[in-house]
Amino acid sequence: MTHVFPRSAVAAAAYSFLAIPLGNAWAQPEEAHRLDEVTITARSLERNDVMVPAQQLSGAALTQRQGSTLGETLDHLPGIANSAFGPNVGRPVIRGMDGDRIRILQNSGANLDVSGLSNDHAVPIDPLTIERIEVLRGPATLLYGGSAMGGVVNVIDNRIARERPFDATGGAMGKAELRAGGATDERSTSAMVEAGNDKFVLHVDGFERSTHNLRVPKDMTCDGTPNGRRVCNSASDSKGSAVGGTLLFDRGYLGLSTSEYRSTYGTVAEPTVRIGMLRRHHVMEGQWRALGAFQEVKFQLGHTRYTHTEYDTPAAADGTRFQNKGYDFRLEGRQRTIPLGQGLQLDGVVGLQTERGHVQARDEAGTIVLLPPSRTHSTGVFTYQALKTNWGQLSAGARLENVAVQSFEASGPAAEIPAQTQQFRPMSVALGVMRNLRQGEAQHGWQLTTNLSASQRAPKDYELFAHGVHAATGTYEIGQPSPGLEKGTQLDLGAAWQQGAHQFGITGFVSQFANYIALQATGANHSGYPDYQFGGVSARFYGLESTAKVRMVGGRDAVLTPNATRGAMDLALRADLVRAQDLTHNSPMPRIAPMRLGADAVWSRDAWGARLGFMHAAAQNRVPNNGADPGVPTAAHTLWNAGLNYHTHIGPTHGLLFAKIDNITNKLAYSPTSVLTQTLRENAPPLAGRSLKVGAQVSF
Repeated sequence: MTHVFPRSAVAAAAYSFLAIPLGNAWAQPEEAHRLDEVTITARSLERNDVMVPAQQLSGAALTQRQGSTLGETLDHLPGIANSAFGPNVGRPVIRGMDGDRIRILQNSGANLDVSGLSNDHAVPIDPLTIERIEVLRGPATLLYGGSAMGGVVNVIDNRIARERPFDATGGAMGKAELRAGGATDERSTSAMVEAGNDKFVLHVDGFERSTHNLRVPKDMTCDGTPNGRRVCNSASDSKGSAVGGTLLFDRGYLGLSTSEYRSTYGTVAEPTVRIGMLRRHHVMEGQWRALGAFQEVKFQLGHTRYTHTEYDTPAAADGTRFQNKGYDFRLEGRQRTIPLGQGLQLDGVVGLQTERGHVQARDEAGTIVLLPPSRTHSTGVFTYQALKTNWGQLSAGARLENVAVQSFEASGPAAEIPAQTQQFRPMSVALGVMRNLRQGEAQHGWQLTTNLSASQRAPKDYELFAHGVHAATGTYEIGQPSPGLEKGTQLDLGAAWQQGAHQFGITGFVSQFANYIALQATGANHSGYPDYQFGGVSARFYGLESTAKVRMVGGRDAVLTPNATRGAMDLALRADLVRAQDLTHNSPMPRIAPMRLGADAVWSRDAWGARLGFMHAAAQNRVPNNGADPGVPTAAHTLWNAGLNYHTHIGPTHGLLFAKIDNITNKLAYSPTSVLTQTLRENAPPLAGRSLKVGAQVSF
């Protein structure tokens, strides 16, 4: 029987669907150094001038949006939702796609873990140590592999210095942060120090985060025992540190960094199971400028050893262990600009990328669980070229890969999968056009973009070889050894307008898949668990994302002239919509975010800033209608939030004090993108209740 969660009484029909904020809700418009905006524009990763749809989150805006996971931090940005497996696990869901279709990178290099394998596996990156997050969508994701069909999330730190932060006399700088409160009663600290001169830079950072069980707006139970308004087994403890050193030359740099991440957290779906995670990551990175036909050539070599253990009880000394170890290498050259006359010039990037990972999972008795030991080795070559013109830009890209996925002999249920090697050769191509209609130095007017890509993705090891119980979802998963390549054609159409401080943007997209690899219920049972099997289906994703910002007080020019008595105020509006359909079974795809509408009034005066806003999510009634696995609808809800911040300067020291209140009305709401909503149904944990979080950041 389908369980329907309570409906919201609040509608959000007060303003147009075509509205989504170009700036972050915390943004103080008068000074960029006070609070950087969330940028939604045409740009690329690592400052390459290849025009692609992207979003960026940095500075104080990142500090104040920061959650305990990447998914929570990016949630509610245009087209991005959170997978939300409790407060400790959250991967970004981009335009309805999640898992290994979203490529999570660290400084453009691979992040080897097993977070795509299971919904309860966290990404071993904490937002406390991040300098900047860039989200890349559209055709240029082919620069980073077929697994980036849904998008790329690039997490950037400064452990290897890519520019000279100091002159020849040397110097030091640092940052420290404290935060407390929230629905998990968080206590966290982080610090970073850099010192050096124009020849050498040393970087050291560290963080520690502790949280209690999540507070929600309804009474919860743990195995039938009342637990108050707290989600059982949702506490966590995390810590990490890193050291990096960089040699700086006149024509480039060479750097090394090493980092460690540790976390212990409850899995929410199982009242006594906790996960202990450890990741050690080592990177060498270098760049040379003005090398032959290239403006710059950059390489990155990374080595990762990742492991996590799932303990059945808090007192258990051992449990099921997942491991992934391997390396990644990336070589990328940015070509010298070639003038072609008549206002034309050619710019672009060519490169090589190779990765190798070895995954295995064993229980405390040494028996293989869920999937046999496997090794994946991929090598790809890519190029992306941009022809700049007087009226805009034409771009084209291509990527060719060779992927080998090998399984080994196993014990237990996984022994039913014979040792084998599957070979794939995915190829992706992309075309793009940008038409610039803006005029004058202020660049007032319209900019139009169109991007078309045909992408292919090789199946992951678990999609091929899984054969066992998946405890996190209470299912028995079975891989398909020969599903073929996943193939998709994607089209983006976008328009952006700017007139002084006023901005508006809208993007429409459609993705058509001929062989979308999905996990489907078979209607059978295995070892007391319902069977789910990976297989290819035809699928279509389409939707809209829109942004608007209106200067209400403080002048209409892009340079703010605040009213002396009233300060300045912007109205930031946002909306997005995703529809996804399984065309093979004529059924909606699972865990798709509904239409969302949001608005924020953002005020600033001198060192003060404040905001008040809401995010409304419509009811999600478009759920799978497969009789073996009916989806669970979720009710509409509106979450109100507010914030206050204050900037202070004492000599070379800068300070930021902030406070924010989320879910002001303590609204009971459920996440339609969380697998827990579908598997636990009426026992699923709701979204966080009313919470107050305060923090302070000092930098010098």
